[in-house]
Amino acid sequence: MILQALTRCYKDLLQRGEIAAPGWSPAKISFALCLDADGRLTQVIPTMQETLIGKKTVLRPQSITLPAAAKKTSGVSSNFLWENSGYLLGIKQGEAASRSQRCFDAAADLHHTILDGVDSPVARAILAFFDCWQPQDAAKHPALSGQLDEITAGGNLLFRVDGCYPQEDPAIREAWNRYTNQDGSNTRMQCLVTGRMDTIPAIHPSVKGVKNAQSSGAALVSFNAPAFCSYGHEQNFNAPVGSYAAFAYTAALNHLLADKNNVQQIGDTTVVCWAEGAEPVYQDLGMSLLFGGEYPGLSDNELRAVLKRLADGLPCEELGVDPSRPFYILGLAPNAARLSVRFFLRDSFGRLMKNINAHYERLEITGAQRETLPLWALLRETVNPNAREKVPSPAMAGATARAVFSGTPYPASLLEAVMLRIRAERSITWGRAAILKAYYLKNPHADCPEEVLTVGLNETSTNPAYTLGRLFAVYEAVQQAANPGINATIKDKYFNSAAAMPASIFPVLNNLYQKHLRKLNTGSRIVYDRQVSALKGILDDSYPARMTLAQQGSFDLGYYHQKQKRYTKKEENENV
Repeated sequence: MILQALTRCYKDLLQRGEIAAPGWSPAKISFALCLDADGRLTQVIPTMQETLIGKKTVLRPQSITLPAAAKKTSGVSSNFLWENSGYLLGIKQGEAASRSQRCFDAAADLHHTILDGVDSPVARAILAFFDCWQPQDAAKHPALSGQLDEITAGGNLLFRVDGCYPQEDPAIREAWNRYTNQDGSNTRMQCLVTGRMDTIPAIHPSVKGVKNAQSSGAALVSFNAPAFCSYGHEQNFNAPVGSYAAFAYTAALNHLLADKNNVQQIGDTTVVCWAEGAEPVYQDLGMSLLFGGEYPGLSDNELRAVLKRLADGLPCEELGVDPSRPFYILGLAPNAARLSVRFFLRDSFGRLMKNINAHYERLEITGAQRETLPLWALLRETVNPNAREKVPSPAMAGATARAVFSGTPYPASLLEAVMLRIRAERSITWGRAAILKAYYLKNPHADCPEEVLTVGLNETSTNPAYTLGRLFAVYEAVQQAANPGINATIKDKYFNSAAAMPASIFPVLNNLYQKHLRKLNTGSRIVYDRQVSALKGILDDSYPARMTLAQQGSFDLGYYHQKQKRYTKKEENENV
């Protein structure tokens, strides 16, 4: 299904004119070799363009649609019409002259194979160049004088004949298409993606742009060990994908990954998304709403309003977005020379937005520092801030993303990771409290009932664990009021044990509370004593010996809500 969706995406992109036709692909070109009609090199001109990186303008190779790159191996394999200087000039920095000569000979053979007999002056000029050029004398050629180091540094070159680029010549394009349509093998089978009879390539084109995967490209589909093979088939003949589909799905995926503004990272997973029809508005809006980014021309409030409208299944006419449009999300992770699929989801755009909106609503809690808690910020709450690499667990991050997008229960690993950080740091941040609330709303548990899963403090709750968390927060407030500027509070010493074994710890905390209370003035003593008496009245002086993980979640939420209530009152008093 992944390959079918990507192949359909390629057709949509091709129809919109945003991607190259089969046999063609973008290539980064640094210089053009200018030839005359007789194939003589007259000059070398740079094709690089200015690019703004940050506040600095730099020169970068220009992206030009050219014949598709050959599958590179450790041997010698040339591209058609473009290559580095080792192939087109027979000289390259840091490369032995013998290898450069082999590369030049390979390029000459390829161009003769494709262009011999082609009735085109441009083709004849290119062949004449390969027949007459002497690599051993390349360094002395006047056209290379003054820029030999730049030309031979490793950047790609292409030909230009009498002011025209060969890839624009109809006869040469026809010759290349004829060459690429030749059967690469004698194996013709039914393609599993298109259902048509097609030649089956043994190796599919590489996918580039997945973080931490091989920079030269990795394979999404590959069979490179006997354990993966069956019935005597080797490599990709085990799962026959036709030449067209192999090109189409990799071209579409490379196109999506090349747009860095619409690629997101979740742990070790690189995420791309697209809609049927390949209209960019769905991709741009989807990325903004899924990952908490900005959308040009819309404020945060307007973007949230768009999300709620789509979640209700209503079209967004001002943006031209149809909630019934099929939408895809693909998460890829590196795996040596191959790629692992962390998740692949297909749903209507509106239903996906409904899941996202419901997720954001579950996360709503007092003390929020921004309008929403983006997925990247949510996952960051599970990371040790002192760790060398501040990345969440890959498996947990992928499972959480899949649950958010599909509207399924959150993984238990998310709760475990958040509780681990709370216990290790004895700190309940806004993000961690929001995760606890959202988790138990989506994954109901009797020990953490809905009465404690509120946005703000629920003063009517009689849940023992929640009330104990509130009581602990009041005890801490009394200590801080009695000892202004204190560095360490009872939270640093007793928080974890109070949440796990209340019967053993709360009598100790009550004794400390009495001592701290005596240091306060009469008015403060009365206020705090009323709060403590009310909470103890709910508990009836009965403390559980031990509390489950879900009860500890209730405790944490009670503590967080009570502290936020105190901060809110303090801000109100300061604003009076």
